[in-house]
Amino acid sequence: MSDTTTPSAEFAGVAALLEVMRRLRDPNGGCSWDQQQTLTSLIPYTLEEAYEVAAALTSGNLDDIKDELGDLLFQVVFYSQLTREQGHFDFDQVAGHCAEKLIRRHPHVFANQGEQLDPAAVKAQWEQIKQQERQQQQANSSVFAGMADNLPSILQALKIQKRAASVGFDWHQLAPVVAKIREELEELEVELAQQNNQQRIEAELGDLLFAVVNLARHAQVNPEQALRRTNHTFQQRFMAIEANLAARGMQPQQLSLAELELEWQRVKKTAAQSGEIKLSE
Repeated sequence: MSDTTTPSAEFAGVAALLEVMRRLRDPNGGCSWDQQQTLTSLIPYTLEEAYEVAAALTSGNLDDIKDELGDLLFQVVFYSQLTREQGHFDFDQVAGHCAEKLIRRHPHVFANQGEQLDPAAVKAQWEQIKQQERQQQQANSSVFAGMADNLPSILQALKIQKRAASVGFDWHQLAPVVAKIREELEELEVELAQQNNQQRIEAELGDLLFAVVNLARHAQVNPEQALRRTNHTFQQRFMAIEANLAARGMQPQQLSLAELELEWQRVKKTAAQSGEIKLSE
């Protein structure tokens, strides 16, 4: 906060949003839909808004980013209004608790001012402090204590690996990480060659995916973001194939797999020449 800006002026938008939320939940004249919501009924909407923020950030459209961030903020305000009504905590306490946690987890900024840490050291310090907090707050001292079990699978795998790494269970070079992927792929191929073996195939495929997430972590790539980008690229390429075929009065189902592969390669080459997609993708 700057010296010339008062809290009321700086956070006028937050105050307005909190008042809108209060009115929506008001038993007298509020919105019937908002009045019916609970802490659990809002979960699907929160997940949807989080993904819409990610999509907006990927697109780079600043108007969309501002709009979607507002929608996600509204989810936090909504939950905070519900807990306030239940006599637990309000939005200000949520924000204050978050500020305290960030200060506690950044001692090099707030406690030991002037201490210089590179990003890798900051991340290691962050995980160490989190682990200490978990041990202090919970009777269960497991490294996985308090971790949500309903996260998307890729994100959950990433968090599991980070928790294990925080106590030293981790490789320090890329070579064994890549070797593990090859090992898991070979084991999957063995199971795929068997008949009536769906359960084992699923288990080995899960191991392979887990190993790939581990490689992404070591390569400092967010696996969810990487897969989302690939999904978008695949969709755009195939839509380009559809457009090219439509211009010739054709549809994809009229072509053989080999013919579709040729169309795919043409789209890749065109995209690479325009600087949008590398040929190696």
